[in-house]
Amino acid sequence: MRMPAVLVACALALVAAAPAVAQEREKGEPRDAAAERRAQALVAAVVRVRMKALPNARSSETLGDEREGTGVVIDDAGHVLTIGYLVIESAAIEVTTVDGSTVPAELVAYDHATGFGLLRAQAPIGAQPIALGESGALALREPVMILPWGAPAAASVAYVVSRREFTGSWEYLLDSAIFVSPPTLVWQGAALVNREYELVGIGSLLVRDSVRAERPVPGNMFVPIDLLKPILADLKASGRAAGPPRPWLGMATEEARGRLVVSRVSADSPAERAGVRAGDVVLGVGATPVKTHAELYRSVWALGPAGVEVPLKVLQDGDTKDLLVKSIDRADFFRKKPVH
Repeated sequence: MRMPAVLVACALALVAAAPAVAQEREKGEPRDAAAERRAQALVAAVVRVRMKALPNARSSETLGDEREGTGVVIDDAGHVLTIGYLVIESAAIEVTTVDGSTVPAELVAYDHATGFGLLRAQAPIGAQPIALGESGALALREPVMILPWGAPAAASVAYVVSRREFTGSWEYLLDSAIFVSPPTLVWQGAALVNREYELVGIGSLLVRDSVRAERPVPGNMFVPIDLLKPILADLKASGRAAGPPRPWLGMATEEARGRLVVSRVSADSPAERAGVRAGDVVLGVGATPVKTHAELYRSVWALGPAGVEVPLKVLQDGDTKDLLVKSIDRADFFRKKPVH
C-alpha cells in the first residue's frame, strides 16, 4: 500500500523532530522510505469502530442510536482502545481495518473516570499494535500526529498547546488533559502519536479553548494514555478498574457567571429521584459552597464511594432547598446487553 504524501509528510515531520527515530532507518534506506514504512504500521493499527446501541439505551438521547469513530489496536490479543462514549450500551460493535476487512468486537470495559473504552476483536485483525508512550513527557509546542479512522488521508500534524485540568458537564474531570491545535474534525477515538511513533492520547472532544478557557483557540482534547496504564490489566481481567467506584448523581451542569446551573437531569437518575430539576442552581454540597464543576465533583467524591448520600443545597424556583441524593455507580445506570 503506497502512503499518500500527506501521511508521509506527517511522518517526516515527526522524524525530523526525533533523531533517535531517524536512526532506526534500515541500512541505506532513504528517510522518506523509512517514514513510509513506519506510517504503514501506524495506519494498520487504526481501525474504524461502529456500534448500534441497545433499543432502550439511556445514552441514545444525547449520543444517538448508531455511533462511529476510531479505535487503536494496542496488543496482540486484539484489544482495541477507543473513547468510551462511542461504545457504551452497545448491542453490536464492529471494527474495520485499513484494508476494508470488518470483524465483530465485544465491549470489554468502559471506565467513566478516564473516559476510555476497551474492545476486543472477535477475529484476528492482523495489525502490529501501537506501543503505549509517555503522555506525561509531552512538552508544550511539541509536534504530534493525529490519526483518525480514514487515515492516511485524514492524518494531520498538530502541536501540544496546553496541559491542564478539564471538566465536563457530565460529572467528569481530568487533572491534566492534553490539548492540541490545529484541530481535526474527526476526533472521536483518534490516536495521538508522539515523535517516537507511540500512542500518547485518545481523542475525546473538539474544543474552542485549547490554549486556556478565556482564549478562543480551536483544538482537540485528548485523554492521556498514562491514565490507562495503571488500570489496563484490571480492565482486561474484570471489565473495570480496581477500587470502589465514584458516586454519580445523574445531572449535567454548566458554569455561568459564577453559578453552577443544572442543564439536564437524566431520567430515573439519583438526582431526578431526589427532586433536582433543570434550571436549579447548585449552591453547595453540605456546608461546602460550590461554583465550578471541579468544586462540585471533588466535594461529592470526597464523601465516599458510590452509594453514599450526597446532601445538595440548591436554589429552586427562588427558594433554597436541601436535597439528599442517594448516589450510585454510573456503570449500574447504563443498560446491559442481555446474556443468553
